[in-house]
Amino acid sequence: MSTREDALKKIIAHAKEYGFIFPSSEIYDGLAATYDYGQNGVLLKNKIKEYWWRSMTQLHSNIVGIDAAIFMHPTTWKASGHVDAFNDPLIDNKDSKKRYRADVLIEEHCAKIEQKINKEVDKAAKRFGDSFDREMYLQTNPRVVNYQQEIESIQQRLAKSLTNSDLADVKSLIEELGIVCPVSGSRNWTEVRQFNLMFSTKLGAAAENATDLYLRPETAQGIFVNFLNVQRSGRMKIPFGIAQIGKAFRNEIIARQFIFRMREFEQMEMQYFVAPGTEMQHYETWKQLRLNWHLALGITEDNYRFHDHDNLAHYANAAADIEFQFPFGFKELEGIHSRTDFDLKSHQEHSGKKIQYFDAEQNQSYVPYVVETSIGLDRMFLAILSTAYTEETLEDNSTRVVLKLPAPLAPIQCAVLPLVRKDGLPELAESIIKDLRLDYQVEYDEKDSIGKRYRRQDAIGTPVCVTVDHDSLQDRQVTVRFRDSMEQRRVSIDSLADILQQEVSMKSLLKKLTQATNSL
Repeated sequence: MSTREDALKKIIAHAKEYGFIFPSSEIYDGLAATYDYGQNGVLLKNKIKEYWWRSMTQLHSNIVGIDAAIFMHPTTWKASGHVDAFNDPLIDNKDSKKRYRADVLIEEHCAKIEQKINKEVDKAAKRFGDSFDREMYLQTNPRVVNYQQEIESIQQRLAKSLTNSDLADVKSLIEELGIVCPVSGSRNWTEVRQFNLMFSTKLGAAAENATDLYLRPETAQGIFVNFLNVQRSGRMKIPFGIAQIGKAFRNEIIARQFIFRMREFEQMEMQYFVAPGTEMQHYETWKQLRLNWHLALGITEDNYRFHDHDNLAHYANAAADIEFQFPFGFKELEGIHSRTDFDLKSHQEHSGKKIQYFDAEQNQSYVPYVVETSIGLDRMFLAILSTAYTEETLEDNSTRVVLKLPAPLAPIQCAVLPLVRKDGLPELAESIIKDLRLDYQVEYDEKDSIGKRYRRQDAIGTPVCVTVDHDSLQDRQVTVRFRDSMEQRRVSIDSLADILQQEVSMKSLLKKLTQATNSL
């Protein structure tokens, strides 16, 4: 087993053991690629949503939120292009009878070449030490440059083939690269064909009168069909945005890598409506704004990179992904797209309703252009969880597993621990919790030794532990212990609210983000 595979297995096991994520329907042996968020997982998930929602709708006076229905009129998906063009290229291996996404097989081949680059870089870094210049090495080492050119050549050919719907060339590329089936190890492939990813369902009690519907494959269309409703009722002026968090559904053939790719997932999307001709300026701005949102969490910048699309969707004139270094390599976390006026124009055409904005300054009406930011909530959860998972060897050679979660997102922000379960200590601990719980998620824990309780809180990512001892009854002071440094500090009970405000409040995170945004 590779180091990366081992890391992912540890994260999956930890997530289940500590109440973050469970396999769905586990008592019935589960359902492939579906998961339930446990008691700690749902708290972390809601904190991520709060951070995104408040950063969008609270920090931007020209962005508002909606919550559109999952079921939409079926013509919506004809107008959006999903009925005709929402497909994945699939290929079967005749020996294993397994089905794969052809583009994913090629991407994974490129990832293996990238691993070769990383090995070369690691060896060089070890050889040259502090004097090693990574960027210079990537640009000048002949072997690394050849690897990079090979990746670029493959990606460009794949993009061209998919754009032209040349599925025969996609198969030819798979054969030329010598890609084998991960199960059978053979190269006995079928032809590549397209497969629509939408789930279909029925609306109506009687089968003969039922209407064909789809579970929405994205949340964006609920925003587009409500453009006029929001613009008029909110008296919104261009540029303005509409944000939404909601479930989406895709019949993924390859649903894997834990919660990275699932058939039921949650998206956080914002559509920003702008005047035609200004979209590229806003596109570049939102690329930086979204990267700042991630970096404000304190995750190091080398975990992120931009990937500009060669193969653009039918609606876009520019697109980039923010890729994150997951345990299984760099993969898409968030997309920023310049969608042009495709969506609103298409809905205008299919609905027969005029969908335009009257610009008083220009004294003309036009169909706005759109810049989209779209991030998978489940992928963001996995990014945070996998980065936070840390195994440490301490000075006394003991070990601890700690989730170094961004403090404002931690499921439990403060644990209050009476040293013993008697002598009035539990009562004082409960009174402290009563004062704090209106502003923070606080937990009471009295079972086991104080050391075991610290380890338990470390494992779920609790940033601050407060220990109540016998002296606390006399001097009204408690011991505050910080998760990452394990520093312990004696403080007054009255100062706890101020400490938590500084250490774990969402306000502190939003303030940090605001400072980064103001520098643009």
